[in-house]
Amino acid sequence: MIHIVCPHCTAVNRIPPGRPPQDGRCGACHQPLFTGHPVILDGGSFDSHLRKSDIPLLVDFWAEWCGPCKMMAPVFQRAAAVLEPQVRLAKVDTETERPLAQQFNIRSIPTLILFRDGREAARLSGAVDLVRLLDWVREQL
Repeated sequence: MIHIVCPHCTAVNRIPPGRPPQDGRCGACHQPLFTGHPVILDGGSFDSHLRKSDIPLLVDFWAEWCGPCKMMAPVFQRAAAVLEPQVRLAKVDTETERPLAQQFNIRSIPTLILFRDGREAARLSGAVDLVRLLDWVREQL
């Protein structure tokens, strides 16, 4: 079984082997488990996606006032459509979620952190294009 956290309600769903995860729907809220869009996380939902899901989690730590973050947003959006369901993409606003930014020692934004098995596996700071982002993620997996 593969455990996938619902991007809508954070319920943990079990996907049986051989069943395509991208076709899965949440057993609790009946929404699709994958939408091709990054999930917006806060302190509570971040922990659920980090610790209860079996797929890697790629998080974009960003802020509204950050020019490079705004340039990176459409790239990250397109990456979600390419990388799901192998990787869950998520965004954390460092202004509204300061404890998360402090917990992961975010010093510059945008900062991308790839988590695997509940732990940080790799980090990339600064805006990048789609090709560089996809290559970097695939190198880490």
